[in-house]
Amino acid sequence: QIQLVESGGGSVQAGGSLRLSCAASGYTYSSYCMGWFRQAPGKERDWVATIADGAGGIYYADSVKGRFTISRDNDKHTLYLQMNTLKPEDTAMYYCTASQVLNNCLHSPHYWGQGTQVTVSS
Repeated sequence: QIQLVESGGGSVQAGGSLRLSCAASGYTYSSYCMGWFRQAPGKERDWVATIADGAGGIYYADSVKGRFTISRDNDKHTLYLQMNTLKPEDTAMYYCTASQVLNNCLHSPHYWGQGTQVTVSS
């Protein structure tokens, strides 16, 4: 059974940084693309970033490009999201996701974690 467990969320002032982690288990981690989505109160879930499996690419939403960095450690089965220069509009629940197909990772992932809350105050 695939499990995704996020950690690292918290409260920070605008301009600050946080690093989210996602521990994955129950599947061949290196063969799946991984990513992050987020959902702010009263809004739909938005895609944030995706990292493909193997030597594939890295993709970012325009709203986070240049501020967030997605990475993965295949030996540790862990996904990361380094978030710098945080803004109040980054406040949301952040979800770790996984799929075997890149298009799903970008739009409709098959597997989701429970989420970790990020709150950015002005």
